[in-house]
Amino acid sequence: MSERYTVKVAKDYLVFCSGHFISYEGHQCERLHGHNYRAAVEVQGPLDENFYVFDFIALKKAAKVIVDELDHFMLLPTNNPVIHIQEQGAEVHAQYKDRRWIFPRGDCVLLPIENTTAELLARYIAQRLLADLRDQYRFMPELLRVEVEEGPGQLAVFEHRREG
Repeated sequence: MSERYTVKVAKDYLVFCSGHFISYEGHQCERLHGHNYRAAVEVQGPLDENFYVFDFIALKKAAKVIVDELDHFMLLPTNNPVIHIQEQGAEVHAQYKDRRWIFPRGDCVLLPIENTTAELLARYIAQRLLADLRDQYRFMPELLRVEVEEGPGQLAVFEHRREG
């Protein structure tokens, strides 16, 4: 018999309020706007010697550190093929065709992603969380699932399954 267990945290403090805009259909770009995002994190694996998959407290803490870094910032994708981001001293310049935005550098998080969609924000959070769980706790879940909700009833999910 093979048993697997899942632990999920979806607390009220796993939220981040951020500005963003995305490119879509290869030739369009949204207007600048924001969301009150909610994140949830789930890990799966066998029970350890303490009879749990992973400590709830440590999982909440690790997830909160990441979402807090996104809270009350402008989220900008540095790998977008049509939105160009450039740091210029104390400013960040964003450009899409003839549209330009200038933001104070301290108000921005430059993310190594292609677009600031909920899907890619979930992947970013998951990748950061995997690294933190591995480095701080020597824990690699069989499955890590991250949900990012842009608004009630509208969410994206990213899953990472351990190979091997």
